[in-house]
Amino acid sequence: MINHLINTKLPKLLSTSFLLLLILPYSFFTGTKASGNLRQEIQSWELPNGTLLLNLTTGTVDYRFNNGTTLNNTVAYVELLSAGKKTSTDFSKHQVQKQDINDSLGKGKRLLFTHTLAEGSADLQMQQIFTFYESSEALLVSVEISAADGMVLESRNISPISIEPAYKGKANFPWEEPILVDLPFDNDNWGKLLPLPWPTAEGQINSGTSHELTMIYDAVSHKGLTMGSLEHDFWKTGFSYNFSLKRGELLSFTTYGGAARTDDPSLPLDYGGKDGTHDVMPHGTMLSAVLRSPLIYLEASDDFRSANSNFGKMQAKLAGSLSWQGKTPMYWNSFSVEDVLGHYRVMMPKDVYKIIDFLKLQDQLNQYGQPILSIDSYDQQIYSTEVLTEIGDYARQAGQELGFYSCPFSLWTWKSNIETAILPGTEVPLREVILRDQDDNPIPFKTGDWGAFPLDPTHPATKDYMINQLTKAKTIGAKFIKIDFLTAGSFEAKKWYDPKIRTGMQAYNYGLKTFKHLLDSIMGDDVFISMAISPMFPHQYAHTRFVSTDVHSHLRDDQEGFAHYGSTAASMITASHMGWIQGTLWPFTNMDNLVMRKFQDHQELSIDEVEARIISLMTMGSILGDGSDYRDSLSAKLANQYLNSPRVAEFFSHPKAFIPIKLATGDSMDQQLTFYLPGDQYLLSAFNFAKDKEFVAQYDLKKMRLPAGNYKVEDFFTAQEISKINAADRLLTLPVKSRKATLVRLVPIN
Repeated sequence: MINHLINTKLPKLLSTSFLLLLILPYSFFTGTKASGNLRQEIQSWELPNGTLLLNLTTGTVDYRFNNGTTLNNTVAYVELLSAGKKTSTDFSKHQVQKQDINDSLGKGKRLLFTHTLAEGSADLQMQQIFTFYESSEALLVSVEISAADGMVLESRNISPISIEPAYKGKANFPWEEPILVDLPFDNDNWGKLLPLPWPTAEGQINSGTSHELTMIYDAVSHKGLTMGSLEHDFWKTGFSYNFSLKRGELLSFTTYGGAARTDDPSLPLDYGGKDGTHDVMPHGTMLSAVLRSPLIYLEASDDFRSANSNFGKMQAKLAGSLSWQGKTPMYWNSFSVEDVLGHYRVMMPKDVYKIIDFLKLQDQLNQYGQPILSIDSYDQQIYSTEVLTEIGDYARQAGQELGFYSCPFSLWTWKSNIETAILPGTEVPLREVILRDQDDNPIPFKTGDWGAFPLDPTHPATKDYMINQLTKAKTIGAKFIKIDFLTAGSFEAKKWYDPKIRTGMQAYNYGLKTFKHLLDSIMGDDVFISMAISPMFPHQYAHTRFVSTDVHSHLRDDQEGFAHYGSTAASMITASHMGWIQGTLWPFTNMDNLVMRKFQDHQELSIDEVEARIISLMTMGSILGDGSDYRDSLSAKLANQYLNSPRVAEFFSHPKAFIPIKLATGDSMDQQLTFYLPGDQYLLSAFNFAKDKEFVAQYDLKKMRLPAGNYKVEDFFTAQEISKINAADRLLTLPVKSRKATLVRLVPIN
C-alpha cells in the first residue's frame, strides 16, 4: 500500500517532484492537510493491517485499520501530582524518529513520537512509542514522560491512548452488530464478563471500565479490535468507554494505568457494584525520573478470535508461562458436598475414604488421567496434618494423589481478633501484617464479623505464613494445590513492608513470585497449581485458573429454588469469550467442578443440566473437576455413565478449547451459543439456555474448514447417529431444545 497525503484543498498545479513523491513506495511519509484555516503537518506510517497518522501540528494520532476500525484524534496523557494533567496536545513541538529493532520478540520497527515545550512545563518531554514486528499483526503502544533536568515525577494515572471529546476524538467500528467486551478485574463475587451491544436509547448503561483487556468485535463477521495490557508488574490497567447512541461509535475510549476502582453497592453487580478492583484506596503512584505507562497490545483483524490468541501468545512470550508434563489432573473436590471449613461434617473426614474407593473403580478415568483428591477450604483442627497424611497415604495406594488448599495473601478470622491475634505459623502479631488504608484501619476483603483480610505480600511474616502452609502440603505429599482468594494481595494500601513497593499490582506480582519460588523449593516443581478467585493477570505462576467463580451446576441464575449465581449459563457468558487462554496463558482452563445430583443442600439437578455442565467443561478445554457425593447411588451411576465413559475420559486427558461461532451477547440468561473443535474428528457443541425458545445452531462447514466428504453426525455420549453430511453440503444445522445443550462429533464415512 502506498501511503499518501489526504488534502482537502489540493493546489491546481502539482510540481513534478511532488508527483514523483506520491508514487514512490515509501512506508514513511510527511505531508500537510488543511483543517479550517490551519494547515496541519501529518506523518503517515504503514502498519501490517492499516495506517498510523501522526499530526505534527496538534500532537494527536489517528489509527485507521483495514477492517474499518478508526480511532481518531487520540492523545496520550499523564496526570502529574505536582502539575495536573498534561496531554500530547499541550506541547508545542512534535517530532518523529524511526528505528529498526531486533529483540526477544523478533525484528521490527519502532516509531518515537516526541512532544516537547509544554506551556508552563518547558522542561517536560512526552514520548509515545509505537512498535510492530515482522512476525505479528499487532501494534504495541506505550508512553513515557520525563523532565529535561532529571527531576523525579509522580503519577497514578497515565495513558498511551485516549479518545476524549475535548480533543474531538472518536472511535468507530462500522459493523453490522458491534459488541464491546467489558472484563471484570477478577473472577470473584460471581461477576460476569459483559459482552455489551450498543445502546439504542437514553437511560441504558452507556459507560464502564474493562480491566487489563477488552475486545470490540462484530458478532456477524467476527471482525474486531483486541486491546490488552502486556505488563502486570506495576499498573492496574483500565479501558474506560462511553457509548454513543450511534451504532459502532464511542464518544470516549481510554486505556490507562491506574485503574483502582472501589465497589459501589448502589450499582448492579456487573456494572460497578463488584466488577472492579475492590480497592478502598487510590492507585499507588509511580515515582521516577521517567514515568512509563503499561505496554498496550492493539490488533485490528478480520477475526478477533485469532487476535485474542495472538495476544495470549505474545503475553506468554513476554512474561513466560508454565507447562505441564505429567498426566492431566482429574480432580474430585470436597466443597460441593462439605461446604467451607468442613465443620458441618457432612462426610468429612471419615467418609472421604469412600470417595477414594469409588474413584479407584473408575477404570477409564484412571487410565487416561491422574485422579486427584482435593480437600477444599478446611478447618485446620479437623484436617490436621496427621489426618491429611492418612488420607493421602490411602489415596496413593489407590493410584490417586492428594490436593492441598491455600490462601497465601488472605486470612479468614474474627474481626475482633485482628488487634490481638498472631498470624498462624508465625510469631508476628496479625495487626502488623494486614494491609491498612490511609486512616490506618484494616482493609476488609470479605466483610463481616467473620471475614477475610488481606495480608501484605511483601511482609516477611507473610512469607513465613506461606512456608508453614507449603510445608504442611509437602508433609502430606500433595501434588495439586488450589490457591484461593488471591485478589486480596493486589489491594492498594497505605504502605507495604517493602518500601520499594508502591502499588497493589506490584505487591501482588511480588507475592506470587515469592509463593511460586517457595513452592518449587519446598514441594518440588512437579506440583499442579490451580488459581481460584484471582485477577486474570499476572498469569505465569499457575497451570490453570478458574474462568469464572464457583459454579454450582444449575442451568440459570434465575432458576427458582437455586442460588441466584453460579449457574452454567452465567459461567458460559464469560467463558464463551475466553477459550483462547487455553494453550496460550495456561495449558488448561478450569471451569470448576461439576456435580452429578446436587450442590450441597440445593435442589436436585436434571439430567439435562448435568449434560450441559459436562459439555461446558469440554467446550472450554477445562480440566475435569467433580464434586459429587458418591455415597449416593444415583450420583455414582451417573458418574459411571458420563465421566467414566471412554470418550469423555479420553477427551479430558488432553482437553482443548472449542472455537466460538455464536458467542454470548448481553447478560441475559437466554443465551444461545455455538462452538466447534477441528481435528481428526470435528466436535460441535451448542447451548440453548433460553426457557422456552427453540434454537437452531448453524455451522458453516466451509468456514470451519471441514474437509469435503461424507460424514455421519453422532451424539458424543451415546454414539447414536443424528444425521448425515453429504460431500456437497456446506451448512449443518442442529436443533437444540430449550434448557438443553448438545455435543456431537462428525465421523467420516468411507
